[in-house]
Amino acid sequence: MKQLRYITASSLLMISQLTFAQQISVATGGTGGVYYPIGGAIADLATSQLEGVNAVAEVTGASAENMGLIWRQDSDFAFSVGDTAYEAYHGIGGFEGKQLESLRAVASVYPSSIHIAVLAGSDIYSLDDLKGKKVSVGAPGSGNELNSRSVLEPNGITYEDFYPQRLNFNETADALGDGDIDAGIWSVPAPASSLISLSTTRDIRLLSMSDEEINHVLSDNPIYSRHTIPGGLYSGVDETTNTVILPNVIVTNKNVSEDLVYSIAKLIFENNDALVSVHPAARDTTVEFSISSMPIPFHEGVIRYFDEMGVSVEKHQMVE
Repeated sequence: MKQLRYITASSLLMISQLTFAQQISVATGGTGGVYYPIGGAIADLATSQLEGVNAVAEVTGASAENMGLIWRQDSDFAFSVGDTAYEAYHGIGGFEGKQLESLRAVASVYPSSIHIAVLAGSDIYSLDDLKGKKVSVGAPGSGNELNSRSVLEPNGITYEDFYPQRLNFNETADALGDGDIDAGIWSVPAPASSLISLSTTRDIRLLSMSDEEINHVLSDNPIYSRHTIPGGLYSGVDETTNTVILPNVIVTNKNVSEDLVYSIAKLIFENNDALVSVHPAARDTTVEFSISSMPIPFHEGVIRYFDEMGVSVEKHQMVE
């Protein structure tokens, strides 16, 4: 008991604040991905700028695991690829029979752009030209492979039409540069580091999808949207590339308080420079991109923030 005599009033106040601070968990992904550094920056901002909040970024298995964490309310906010969030909310695909209706959107963070790369001298100029070729679609069971299917199958191209190679990003770049494959598909934020490296040693082209090819994808997959990859991101690729994107999003549970979600949304959208400083993909973390790409309904706290900003969301982005 004697030790208590030496605890000052300010120390007791600090202990009290730590004890009663609201603990916030942000589920991200692996430490080598994009989710973790951006999630860490959001957690740091929340802890430093929101009174009574102590936020921590958690390493997780990413999208699918994160949906379960949010549904069980083991995490307060989480990152996910847009198609995983969409399937979880609607109880389809990998979540067949497990509809997670309590999921709500906070923001779209950045797009994963579909890149279809070939060597400059290739005779491949359209998706149809991939038939009969060796094409890397991504590592087995990866999100990249799922995204490859989502682009090819609506355009009438199945694995029976070409020779699928299941390689990761770096393996795909090496194989394309060595001539072991004819094309590679990347679903990544632009610019992709493996493509940057490849373009410095080999002359490459990116396939620009036709309006018809894009429309087939959009009609079949409501989570995709039209996009252009600007020229100049890769050495020798100076033309704009027409493609589609899949958003990477932050979600929460409908039971998380409106005030907290409002504060987190405001923090994210009004501190973009701080997020970009930890990863350039966050340059797309804007109100405009969120509304144009979000596949599930926004949380009421986010709607409140948007109302203050004078912007409206789409019908499917509100709970009826």
